[in-house]
Amino acid sequence: MFVDEVVIDVKAGNGGDGCTAFRREKYIPMGGPFGGNGGKGSDIIFKVDLGLKTLLDLRYKKQIKGIKGANGQGKNKNGKAAEDIIIKVPQGTTITDMDTGLIIADLTKENDEVIVAKGGRGGRGNTAFATHSNPAPNFSENGEPGEERKLKVELKLLADVGFVGMPSVGKSTLISKISKAKPKIAAYHFTTLSPNLGVVKTKDNRVFVAADLPGLIKGASLGEGLGDQFLRHIERTKVIAHIIDMSSFEGRDPYEDYITINKELENFNKDLINKPQIIIANKMDMENSKENLIEFKKKVKKDVFEISALTGEGLDDVLIKIADILDTIEDKPLYSEEKFESHVLYKFKEEQPFDIYKEDDVFIVKGEEIEKLLKMTKFTDEGARRFANKLRKMGVDDKLKEMGIQEGDLVRILDFEFEFKE
Repeated sequence: MFVDEVVIDVKAGNGGDGCTAFRREKYIPMGGPFGGNGGKGSDIIFKVDLGLKTLLDLRYKKQIKGIKGANGQGKNKNGKAAEDIIIKVPQGTTITDMDTGLIIADLTKENDEVIVAKGGRGGRGNTAFATHSNPAPNFSENGEPGEERKLKVELKLLADVGFVGMPSVGKSTLISKISKAKPKIAAYHFTTLSPNLGVVKTKDNRVFVAADLPGLIKGASLGEGLGDQFLRHIERTKVIAHIIDMSSFEGRDPYEDYITINKELENFNKDLINKPQIIIANKMDMENSKENLIEFKKKVKKDVFEISALTGEGLDDVLIKIADILDTIEDKPLYSEEKFESHVLYKFKEEQPFDIYKEDDVFIVKGEEIEKLLKMTKFTDEGARRFANKLRKMGVDDKLKEMGIQEGDLVRILDFEFEFKE
């Protein structure tokens, strides 16, 4: 089964909790804090495996969860970091963040890898909070939550040339003749249910990779036939080989076929129509093909290569032409830099890192930074005071007063409710 797109939730591991402990030894009075830090949670990493050809292994995984780091212990023992989770994917895999629409990575080389969700750092033990004014802190942190993301994972095959055309024009027959690919071939539409890749060697010993891309009909870019599943694979190809059934064996007009397929390519991605394209007139061994080619050339003022994929006539010339075109094309990344996720964070003083609104008689505080702080807080007396002080420094108290909060009113952050106190 060929699977080339999946949507999956990933949750990196939480950091381990810090430890609150004190040094108690017979001859060491006032030993002080002795709690270690928690270990880092596991990252979720996607890595290229050249042995994989589809995303089938991910199809039935609704969620990938990381492992929590080990908790800190007494005697200043830090918790062990959790082992990273490595997910193997085929070469040519693109990973997109569903919430932002930005591309996290385009994995095209052997051993390419990317962290798609970062594990949380370990919470600090009470030793880390010791200061001159508070030499024996009685609190520690919970581990930082791991990143959570919804990802679209797409496979876009790496091929130098893509064979496109209406069903039954001879794409599969052609790739079976020029390479060792063994596609299913039969006298009905949509015989080919997955792209076929083949390594092609020309008579002058140049080599390139060709892909037979099935399922294109009118409306393919909107999901008709199988087109929406396979049009994405054309995006990586350097050259498009447009196969035309010049015999009109199925009663279609060759010129109309040519216009229809080009329109679908343009509708799917305007860049596709600007790729170098070679027109190949197939089934030239059949009657009516010569007459149809004459009419076709009157309307299409471009070079047309005549072949018969069945008999092999004309194949050498067309392969040499494709190789010549490929020799003139430089390797370029599929995506421009601005489409990739930026890892640079810009902070503006006027931008508040939280939002507050009132629901019934409860003030709801929302914000990634505040919610993370809450999850990392252990609500001992000292931990609660520290949490309240941090909210005050962030401007939460001032904003609540501005909105008319009174002593004793309820404030909710996530599932926790607190009474407001001056």
